[in-house]
Amino acid sequence: MAEEKLYPDKRMSPYLWSVADGVWVLQGDIKHGMNIYFIETPAGVVQFDAGTKGMTRAVKAAGQRLGGIEKIVLGHAHADHRGSAAGLNLPILCHADEVADARSDAAIPSYFDLSLLEVAPIKWIYPTLLRRWDGGGVEISDTVAEGDEVAGFEVIHFPGHAPGLIGLWRESDRLAIVSDVVYFVDSARLKALPEGEATIPHPAFAWDHVASRDSLRRLASMQPKTVLAGHAEPLSGDNLQSVLELAADRY
Repeated sequence: MAEEKLYPDKRMSPYLWSVADGVWVLQGDIKHGMNIYFIETPAGVVQFDAGTKGMTRAVKAAGQRLGGIEKIVLGHAHADHRGSAAGLNLPILCHADEVADARSDAAIPSYFDLSLLEVAPIKWIYPTLLRRWDGGGVEISDTVAEGDEVAGFEVIHFPGHAPGLIGLWRESDRLAIVSDVVYFVDSARLKALPEGEATIPHPAFAWDHVASRDSLRRLASMQPKTVLAGHAEPLSGDNLQSVLELAADRY
């Protein structure tokens, strides 16, 4: 099963593939740039993050293919990470500090400052993109906190990009699934970074930009061997600590 793909041709969108032991990623929307993760457990599949509204049908198909989704855990409540959740009729969990934004119908959080984006066309298009990606507010059935266990992973609180941003950490293979703690894309220009590079999320999208740098440094200190982020391809290797530390200093 580890080598099996739902869609064998990556030119097709969305694209589901096995990215680690018991972990699948569904990549869809613009340039396959939005990532949704599925973690297999004896009780069913736990979904981490929910991508965009346009991925809803693909999420349902992926869940069916993997044996059924038990619940959704949101890494955070931004439009491109909660988008499909409203259309799935599943229990939804998040960090307590993210509940208010998860329930809100606002596609653009109050702390976003898109005027900080340097490229004018990108600055103008983001409000439209965020509203298109969003599926609306969702009801939260429970919360998770630092140190909780989810599908064999430990919950880590990484505030900054969002107040209640969380990641999942598996010590056995040093695997980190981290939503938007780190970017492997240039969000201010809507393009991929060079392979092997990373960056801190842009301050235009930050609840607390200083805290987001601290959270990325914390991730670096954990010395992960593989980092699965909210966008783009996984980052793996033996020198990720230095890559992530450099990313924390990028802005």
